[in-house]
Amino acid sequence: MIAAPESLQSVLDGAFAGIAQAREAFTPRLTPREVGTIVSVATGVAKVTGLPNVGFEELVKFPGDALGIAFNVDEDEIGVVLLGQYWNLHSGDEVERTGRVMDVGVGDELLGRVIDPLGRPLDGSGPVAARERLPIERPAAAIMDRAPVTVPLQTGLTVIDALIPVGRGQRELILGDRQTGKTAIAIDTIVNQRGENVICVYCAIGQRASAVAKTIAGLRDKGAMDHTIVVVTEGNDPPGLAYIAPYAATSIAEHFMDAGRDVLIVYDDLTQHARAYREISLLLRRPPGREAFPGDIFYIHSRLLERATHLRPELGGGSLTALPIIETEAQDISAYIPTNLISITDGQIYLSPSLFELGLLPAVDVSMSVSRVGGRAQRAAYRAVAGDLKLAYAQFEELETFARFGARLDTDTRRIIAHGQRIRACLKQSEFAPVSVPGQIAVLLALAAGLFEPVPIDRMTDAEHAVQEAAATVPTEVGARLNTSATLSAEDRATIVQIARNALMGFQPQPQSATEARAGPNRQRRPTPEAERDVAPKATPVPEEKS
Repeated sequence: MIAAPESLQSVLDGAFAGIAQAREAFTPRLTPREVGTIVSVATGVAKVTGLPNVGFEELVKFPGDALGIAFNVDEDEIGVVLLGQYWNLHSGDEVERTGRVMDVGVGDELLGRVIDPLGRPLDGSGPVAARERLPIERPAAAIMDRAPVTVPLQTGLTVIDALIPVGRGQRELILGDRQTGKTAIAIDTIVNQRGENVICVYCAIGQRASAVAKTIAGLRDKGAMDHTIVVVTEGNDPPGLAYIAPYAATSIAEHFMDAGRDVLIVYDDLTQHARAYREISLLLRRPPGREAFPGDIFYIHSRLLERATHLRPELGGGSLTALPIIETEAQDISAYIPTNLISITDGQIYLSPSLFELGLLPAVDVSMSVSRVGGRAQRAAYRAVAGDLKLAYAQFEELETFARFGARLDTDTRRIIAHGQRIRACLKQSEFAPVSVPGQIAVLLALAAGLFEPVPIDRMTDAEHAVQEAAATVPTEVGARLNTSATLSAEDRATIVQIARNALMGFQPQPQSATEARAGPNRQRRPTPEAERDVAPKATPVPEEKS
């Protein structure tokens, strides 16, 4: 029904009357602004005067909507860390206080998005409409607000879930030389959280754009971006963005933890973060210390990783699990930054370049890796077999080194080495190929029961995959108990072992016949008539004539 012209005119009159009333009620106010002046601009930092009341880490605004953080608050001037492009800034430009600290948008709207530490989208999917904002620097949860770490975070990697378990709320360091598979372990862990109700945040700090694009493409192909948020700073970004990136990513993750959800955050990597902070500190004339790092380099990482925790049920029971990554140089884990992170975290996963060169992937050095939470964050089914497995693997590594000298080995030593070789073969795993809990338990139980011993070493990969596929036929009630903290009963163990034995039937060597078994390995068998015909007759010697 079309409205009459008289009614439309009355609506317009009412709207204009309301506007006139609001205009008359408005009283302009004088708002004082504190404005300073740029003294000098360097690479990623600026010196500013004229802001006497500015606070530490307060956000300041430059011309062109460029932002900075007040870092050095001196009596006469302040040192500002710039958070964006600073090519258009010059001495004499005005600087304005904002009265707030640096914050970032948080919420479910960020799931599946790629953003920078300022919350700006980088994936070309439109603006991020976050309904809530949190400061990037927040105090860690109090000790009395924390609960013990008891729930495992399954990585899908057998070598980690069985020997170096990670719990929800734990801080587990991943360290190793360049190109040893550190990021691959973190990405496999993110992929394995699909369907586990775990939110993942991947923070790339100072990475190459091509490497980040490859990682995001892998997450999309595996359907992991639905539960993942990616925070990116590239190598050509100002050092200030690299410095605030892990703090912004942690605030995004803490929003979900405060809502009672489980969150996994990956810092890739904190070596670049430490270098960015060293660059900023040296440009701001802070006194250098060991390896030119400032004295508070330990504090910037400790206050970051202390925010990872497991909250009490009264506070929602959420958890934040941190997987920081550190790059070592020439396998030197006693360097400044690695030792700092080892002392802050609850364990470390060390990747050996020697194992990587041999193709033993993931190249986890079990002897140098540890989880200080231990079996408390591991399912009982793993604990039933993991202890003997780690001891057998350690014995194998010792004997393997000894056997390289060519010494003659007794039967028990050869048996231990053969068993260790099969353990190592079962711990090998391809990238983007996580293994389910029943599949891992079935393989581990088959190893403990010695079912892989008759399998040739060159067929171990196929045999392991056969056991993993057969684990899908585990009875539903048995599979449900594997995912709980219930102890593995003898009946459940026998059921899984029998399924693994049936799966390995095709990999057993063919049994000998009774006649061949009685003949033994050293007794020669009589040749067949066909073989006798093929053999040329021996020449008969001619007797010599008598003189």
